[in-house]
Amino acid sequence: MTGELVVLRAGALTTVQDLGRPGYAHLGVPRSGALDPASLRLANRLVGNPENTAGLEITVTGCVLRLSRAATVAVTGAEAEIRVGARPGDTGRPLSVPAGTVLRIGPARGGVRNWLAVCGGIDVPPVLGSRATDTLSGLGPPPLRDGDRLPLGTPTGPPAPVDLTVGPPQRDELRLAVRLGPRDDWFTAAALDRLLGTAYTVSPVSNRVGARLAGAPLPRAVAGELPSEGIVLGAVQVPADGQPLIFLADHPTTGGYPVVGVVADVTPLAQARPGTTVRFHGPQR
Repeated sequence: MTGELVVLRAGALTTVQDLGRPGYAHLGVPRSGALDPASLRLANRLVGNPENTAGLEITVTGCVLRLSRAATVAVTGAEAEIRVGARPGDTGRPLSVPAGTVLRIGPARGGVRNWLAVCGGIDVPPVLGSRATDTLSGLGPPPLRDGDRLPLGTPTGPPAPVDLTVGPPQRDELRLAVRLGPRDDWFTAAALDRLLGTAYTVSPVSNRVGARLAGAPLPRAVAGELPSEGIVLGAVQVPADGQPLIFLADHPTTGGYPVVGVVADVTPLAQARPGTTVRFHGPQR
């Protein structure tokens, strides 16, 4: 069964995402993939897809789409107004969309992102084992634009027999476990106390590359330049202004600023709006 997903309005940033390409890290290839993998997995299960099937990640403003064939879809993530033609729909449940019907996903409420799965998946060509868009490196399909047409794959299973699923609550304050290193010795003792003892807020300039934080600057104990070295998901890098930056799915492969620590789980940042409070704590707490 073939068909297309037609983009009538792409919104602020809508990208094709699956679970990324982590197996290529040894070659310097960024991971990419959905910022909240659990939400994409859930959406795929709801429509009968394998969990790694490509869907859409929709940021803040929503999007408007039309399906050329009848399909089951599911929207997960932030609460949003969903309309299938003239009738309302819900997040977190399978929705039947007749051929030619317009699907409207409204702006995110209380979060930042939604994930859309369509039975059969988004069948764009894979690049290095993944269909995911990487906004920094340019790997995968480009971010969607009005008028784009995306091929749909063949459905592989029936939709899930559920009426509704409940996603995690959206929080105004996040507590992130961080393990210090490898360059924590480049910072003063006061800087480490600040990192673990004060609150930061998410900056409006955050994106899929990284969550920029605003708060108490972290003073350096070692001056000078640091040669470029590998960067991992969740690395907390500290640029010259002393404000921490947490690298997310589209992070670079190398960097020249010192990494003071690594966050154990960056998933909560996928829904962190500007102004959200972030507190770090050691992995033992």
